[in-house]
Amino acid sequence: METNSYIEPVFLISAVAEILDIHPQTLRQYEREGLITPSRTNGKIRLYSQKDIDHIKYVLTLTRTLGVNLAGVDMILQLNEKISLLEEEIHTYKTKIKNINNLAVVPDTKALVVQQTSFDIVIVEKKEED
Repeated sequence: METNSYIEPVFLISAVAEILDIHPQTLRQYEREGLITPSRTNGKIRLYSQKDIDHIKYVLTLTRTLGVNLAGVDMILQLNEKISLLEEEIHTYKTKIKNINNLAVVPDTKALVVQQTSFDIVIVEKKEED
């Protein structure tokens, strides 16, 4: 769970550039590329949170340390987001399986069928032997 101080946008672009030892233009480029999305005041001034700074540090690690170009960084960020969503789904389905384990047809086997399209998704979790 994130605290408000972690996600509260309070840092100006000049402060973030100084903290991270990068040029403000780099931050503007990352924003143009869609890699970061700082908050904006009514006067259109960019404001960054500590969460944004941590995200920028991750982008800098990918580019500087690992040599990934900005297109690659974009793909990595998108894949990370998809992985997080899939992990949430898995957690949801595991919880549902746990809740219906008394309804199992085959002993020590749990199954959950979810219909989202014309295809059925079947998730089976077999209890491990001790």
